Amino acid sequence: ALKRGKVRKRKKKNENKRVIISNLPFGSKKWKENPNRYYDTNEIKTTKYTILTFLPKNIYEQFHRFANIYFVFIALLNFVPVVNAFQPEVSLIPICAIMAITAIKDAWEDFRRYKLDKEINHMGCYIYSREEHAYVEKCWKDVRVGDFVQLQCNEIVPADILLLHSSDQNGICHLETANLDGETNLKQRRVVMGFSSQDAVFEPEFFQNTIICEMPNNDLNKFKGYMEQPNHEQVGLNIENLLLRGCTIRNTEAAVGIVIYAGHETKAMLNNSGPRYKRSRIEQRMNRDIFSCVGLLFVMCLVGAVGHGIWTGKFWEHPPYDVPDWNGNFVAPVLAGFYMFLTMIILLQILIPISLYVSIELVKLGQVFLIHNDIDLYDEEADLPIQCRALTITEDLGQIQYIFSDKTGTLTENKMVFRRCTVDGIEFSHQENDRRLKTQRELDLEDFAKLQHFTLPPMNLERPATYKPSTVRPLRRCQSDRAHSKGHTRSRSVGRRDSSQSQVAFSSPIEKDVTPDSRLLRRVREAALQTESFSPFIHMKTSTSFTDFFLALAICNTVLVSTATEPRQRVTIPPPIKPSGITLEKIHQIFQRLKLASLSQSFSSSQSSSQLGSCDNDNDGSASGGQQLQDKGSTEMGTASLEEVFRSAASTSLPADFCYEAESPDEAALVYAAQAYGFVLVSRTPEQVTVQLPQGTLLTFDILYTLGFDSVRKRMSVVVRHPLTKEIVVYTKGADSVIMDLLDNSSTGDISSDKRLKRIKERTQKHLDYYAHDGLRTLCIAKKVLNEDDFQKWANFRREAEAAIDNREELLIETAQHLETKLTLLGATGIEDRLQDGVPDTIVSLREAGIKIWVLTGDKQETAVNIAYSCKLLNQRDTVFTINTENKETCESLLNLTLEEVKKNYECDKPRRKFFGIIPTPLPAPEAPSPEFGLVLDGRTLTIIFQGGLEEKLLELARHCRSVLCCRSTPLQKSMVVKLVRRQLKAMTLSIGDGANDVSMIQAADVGIGISGQEGMQAVMASDFAISRFKHLKKLLLVHGHWCYARLAKMVIYFFYKNVCYVNLLFWYQFFCGFSGSTMVDYWQMIFFNLFFTSVPPLLFGALDKDVSAETLLRLPELYRNGQNSEIYNLSAFIITMLDAFYQSLICFFVPYLTYKDSDIDVFSFGNPINTISLLTILLHQALEMKTWTHLPEFWVTKGKQLKDPTFYLLCLITPVIALLPRFFIFALRGTLGASLVLKAQQIEKLPKEQQDLEIQKLRSRKEATSSAPGVSASNPLGRRTYEEGYYFFNRWAEEESAATDSSAGPSSGHHPLVASRETAPGQDGKDYLKNFNYGSHRRSVSSVTL
Repeated sequence: ALKRGKVRKRKKKNENKRVIISNLPFGSKKWKENPNRYYDTNEIKTTKYTILTFLPKNIYEQFHRFANIYFVFIALLNFVPVVNAFQPEVSLIPICAIMAITAIKDAWEDFRRYKLDKEINHMGCYIYSREEHAYVEKCWKDVRVGDFVQLQCNEIVPADILLLHSSDQNGICHLETANLDGETNLKQRRVVMGFSSQDAVFEPEFFQNTIICEMPNNDLNKFKGYMEQPNHEQVGLNIENLLLRGCTIRNTEAAVGIVIYAGHETKAMLNNSGPRYKRSRIEQRMNRDIFSCVGLLFVMCLVGAVGHGIWTGKFWEHPPYDVPDWNGNFVAPVLAGFYMFLTMIILLQILIPISLYVSIELVKLGQVFLIHNDIDLYDEEADLPIQCRALTITEDLGQIQYIFSDKTGTLTENKMVFRRCTVDGIEFSHQENDRRLKTQRELDLEDFAKLQHFTLPPMNLERPATYKPSTVRPLRRCQSDRAHSKGHTRSRSVGRRDSSQSQVAFSSPIEKDVTPDSRLLRRVREAALQTESFSPFIHMKTSTSFTDFFLALAICNTVLVSTATEPRQRVTIPPPIKPSGITLEKIHQIFQRLKLASLSQSFSSSQSSSQLGSCDNDNDGSASGGQQLQDKGSTEMGTASLEEVFRSAASTSLPADFCYEAESPDEAALVYAAQAYGFVLVSRTPEQVTVQLPQGTLLTFDILYTLGFDSVRKRMSVVVRHPLTKEIVVYTKGADSVIMDLLDNSSTGDISSDKRLKRIKERTQKHLDYYAHDGLRTLCIAKKVLNEDDFQKWANFRREAEAAIDNREELLIETAQHLETKLTLLGATGIEDRLQDGVPDTIVSLREAGIKIWVLTGDKQETAVNIAYSCKLLNQRDTVFTINTENKETCESLLNLTLEEVKKNYECDKPRRKFFGIIPTPLPAPEAPSPEFGLVLDGRTLTIIFQGGLEEKLLELARHCRSVLCCRSTPLQKSMVVKLVRRQLKAMTLSIGDGANDVSMIQAADVGIGISGQEGMQAVMASDFAISRFKHLKKLLLVHGHWCYARLAKMVIYFFYKNVCYVNLLFWYQFFCGFSGSTMVDYWQMIFFNLFFTSVPPLLFGALDKDVSAETLLRLPELYRNGQNSEIYNLSAFIITMLDAFYQSLICFFVPYLTYKDSDIDVFSFGNPINTISLLTILLHQALEMKTWTHLPEFWVTKGKQLKDPTFYLLCLITPVIALLPRFFIFALRGTLGASLVLKAQQIEKLPKEQQDLEIQKLRSRKEATSSAPGVSASNPLGRRTYEEGYYFFNRWAEEESAATDSSAGPSSGHHPLVASRETAPGQDGKDYLKNFNYGSHRRSVSSVTL
């Protein structure tokens, strides 16, 4: 008890932190004294059951279902002699069979988990043993908190380990986190401060420090703690010191660490919640209807009880079958009625469909299997099929009303392509690069490679053997062989994901090959030559701006450098420079290539860059001799492609090609751009970075500090010491909205210099606006020169922040912000994130299907709006309202004003709405009338809306808009928007995204879809379904969604129908047997009615039936509305089905009754024909619903002697026909008069192919005619704007002022103002064009109002 008290006290004291010491002082004998013994072991167990607990635990779980409790209660009730309806043992069979099937399924799933656990627990790793004074191999499950683990290259980390030693001289260890988050780029982890300086081998036995850290949690990006040394000195710990379980060691020969978290307490295991259980809308509706059936059962039993009481009360004396009790007393009529009530419950129990739940589970498994194996949803390039992670909501895919999509990586490829830049206020359009990208778009990669191979045969012979036509594909990673060079031969621990199969991230040819702009190339070379002889040119601002700009692109990042031959071996030592010069042989090569270049002009700009193997292309280091020849000949050569041929032939100063491993695609694009201009990133260590200049000189910068990117600062900086000037320079890159506010605005005293800086800033801002309007992602590049004193003060401040235990993150951000002020602007870049294939077509189809699409992105507003037009989210004729405000009153008034404007158009259009059909159809809200509206909001406006309680107004406005764009929104805002629409509008929502920032949005929606793209696997792990391309959403929803909903809805309603129909036969019989609870059917037939006789057809129907073919569903997206409006399974459909079931049961009972009336047949001879007829009717009813025909099993349950009776056959023929006649009549009538779109589609499919196309075109043109905008002129010149023309914002208030002053304003400049046209003459300079940016409206919109 005393010991337990101590433990409790210890736990209470350290409940918010974990204290860890080395296990080595405590051997096996002293283990009970080890404080680490209370922590989890590393053995993982994801199974639910053991052999002993399986039966009780599984039964307990199955009793969470109301239906199972109900049927067990009925079965037990049947054991009470007073109320039993038939043999008690028989009544247990159905529920036992259903629960046994479910238990077998659960056991199989759990056994699979057990096998996987066993495999993982028995993987090997090396743990330090005190007895053997060496690392010994043990299983993962034997690892304990406080153990020292040695890891080698390509080994998987077995637990969360604090890094204490690395074979890397800089104390760096590289991790691949693909198993954790799917990201293929390498992450750097650092040895704990104070341990990296050890030159000797790390000795675990001398480790006496105590580690105090936070309790286990699931945050993969944060870790807080400190290490206390024996002298009470404290060293701060963070996530950079922690190796997470499941990651793979790369590029590091050996690493040693101490285990901090093990087993289920590791961050990876705490994140592994497995697939979530969601209840679909059909299941929710079904549960309500089951309670309706319970109510119906109660009424029927009450009728039976009252009837029995009345029946027995009519007798003057007790009938002979009414036996008294042992005292000679008879049961009172009221009590007899109560007993009969319970008997009737047992008798009519199958009114509740016992097999419905298990049938739905089996059908959904079948549906998931078919979706998973659809070849159209398989991405061949990425070798990824669709993943169905949630097995319970397949039918929800057919009822989606709102889609919330991310932009980057979801609508776009997340392949960043360098397009243009502005340096020193001068814009460089990179037209040659633009032409290359267009050419590459048009050509298939394979043909492109073949043509190159054909064009330049001599070059292929002289290049390394790595170049083959097929190497246009990204390089595959090869395993590091350094681990084997020192005698290590561990192979059993190599990661499951074979390292040779994982691609180098962001290294496709389209991302790597950049064709330089000829004007910029000349300026860069001049500036680089001046940098070479630095001292006389030290004050030449322009030359240093160009050099600094490209140096910043090459240095200001965390890119790792490796070689083409060993893409996983980091380059840390600059390669030796070979003496270079122009030989006769090389001049011959130049002329040879110039001749060939003239044959294939379209490739001349990219040949040289593609020839350098598939890793790094342009090692642009031409020697001084080459540079002089270039300077002389550049005027004659003229084009950039010519210069590139020249440079490529001259570049022999670097021996190998490089591969760049970046953490983001933007970083990779900028490094490749710098390389295209000759600033080649050659090597990187934590202390130094080496860059080769265009003329071949190598500059090695000392890295003093790297301030990484974070979402608060929205920028990253690197502090370096310049090797030539010895100055301390800060290079910064980040979002323009942030960098522009950090520029040095103080006056220098030199008026001309101040004016120049101001002019550069203004011009750059104009160029940035232009880039954003063109849909490019923008980044600003800036620098700052520090003096030694200022740097030392800041460095002390930074060191204190790094050593801090509390509020460390906040202090680090604060120090970074303190440094990043008074910057000098160098320039800006525009990077294109290209649209994925098929996105516009998919969005158009989804819109036609009645789905509203919202885009929630963190990108700039102009970029997002441009992409929205490109992917047809916004139309040329749409009126786009843009609301940007930070004031609640303004926001409210703008929402009211916009809403009023929108409602005017809706009121004009209302009389056109009509309703057809017996049951009123829901309002066709998705079919927005003309003109259609778009709404654009920014993150600040969203904050005001959520904080100011304006959600209702936003929703009211958004319901009238065909598209909504929320820009600059945070992950939290994304999820709040999804929850708002889902809860307030009671709409079915789907979220789709590809990054960690989309996880909250994906989890908030009814259906979450992750895209397995370039941003890792967090989105996929949080999703219900995972696809690799946005275009797959079209077939997933329009085809599989429609089929899954239609199949399951019809199957559920059929289950209710068949059970009510069959039970009513027994109910009608009670009127003729004195409500005695007896039956005319054998007990076994009743029991097996659900289990066998009618079980297979609904399963086949639910998994395989296709009411309309996939081709027609894709060509007529409007068919999707069938599921969206829940037309197949709703309250009215349920009521009609119940009435039909009552009618059919009346026919099936009374036709045989009237036939056999007054005959002498026995009860079962009367019951067998009824049973057979009812089964036949129920199966034929299913046949009427089926559209896809396979073999339909039919059960004839009768006795031999009745097979000789012709009356029996006559009944079997006539009765089902009479029973099904009304339903067949309604089907025929519906097909003739006002057929639904699904029926029209089914009729079209029966026509020949040519006629089908014609009919579908007619249907579509009729649809377009009804929804076209009569108030909008299609010939409006604004509607014909091309993509290149751009678009502008229109300020409504400015327009009203100008309308008041400008008498020349035409009659059309009323509420829909005319937009200032911008038609630039062919020879006109683009400067005037840029001046117009503040006027005008959104591109392609008739009336675009920016509020």
